[in-house]
Amino acid sequence: MRFSNAQDAPPVVLIHGLWVTPRSWEHWVEYYTSQGLQVSAPAWPGVEGEVEDLRVDPSGMAGIGLQQVVDRYDAVVRGMEQPPILIGHSFGGTIVQLLLDRGLGSAGVAIDSAAVKGVLPLPFSTLRSTWPVLRNPANKRKAVGLSAKQFHYAFANTLSDEQSLAAYERYHVPGPARVLFEGAFANFNSQAPTRIDFSNDRRAPLLFIAGGADHIVPPKVNRANARLYGKSTAITEYQEYAGRSHLTIGQEGWREVADYALTWAVDHATVLR
Repeated sequence: MRFSNAQDAPPVVLIHGLWVTPRSWEHWVEYYTSQGLQVSAPAWPGVEGEVEDLRVDPSGMAGIGLQQVVDRYDAVVRGMEQPPILIGHSFGGTIVQLLLDRGLGSAGVAIDSAAVKGVLPLPFSTLRSTWPVLRNPANKRKAVGLSAKQFHYAFANTLSDEQSLAAYERYHVPGPARVLFEGAFANFNSQAPTRIDFSNDRRAPLLFIAGGADHIVPPKVNRANARLYGKSTAITEYQEYAGRSHLTIGQEGWREVADYALTWAVDHATVLR
């Protein structure tokens, strides 16, 4: 899908997840831009800067909560001339859902989305992936990273050790652990920042994309999340890619996912205009 006229090209906002930065979207930014799209990939509060610098000093992100992150993207989207297509990965997918619920965006795509409040499945692989952070409550106010081995299990389990290490060195940074705690314990908090009005009929269309071999957010989590929207007449669809890890947006075959996400979003966003 290529746009020759910039005025016809919808803006696209790419939202990264926990333990990475906007650099995780580098292939998508280049690819979408080459097709004439207006693409932006803003950073979470405290996650501005280069991966290498954030590894040395992640203190700026310590204690950042999900509400602050969502509000940052809310301000970005409201400042745009037209409603953008929102595409998020991991906790970025959660943020997409929350922004759509606020009435923002022309369409949303949640890739390997972390669960929102109300999603019940809690697979063992999710627990194992997040336990290095959640096992210590004192981490909540810190910026905590994963080891290369932990990253391989959680993000890149379908990649070779060499490919996983390369991705780890290229993309991984410590993350604000408070966001993970808020997501993990949302079902025990009536005011959880991940709560959604699943009966909202006025939100923009939403597509879930899952990686079939994802450890940190297995497909059953995304399917359960999508089913919750059955209370709404707004469009909700689900697509799964067999054999893909949580690093769906960066591993081999990412372009297939990028093409599907964009085509779906453009087709369904048009319905709203």
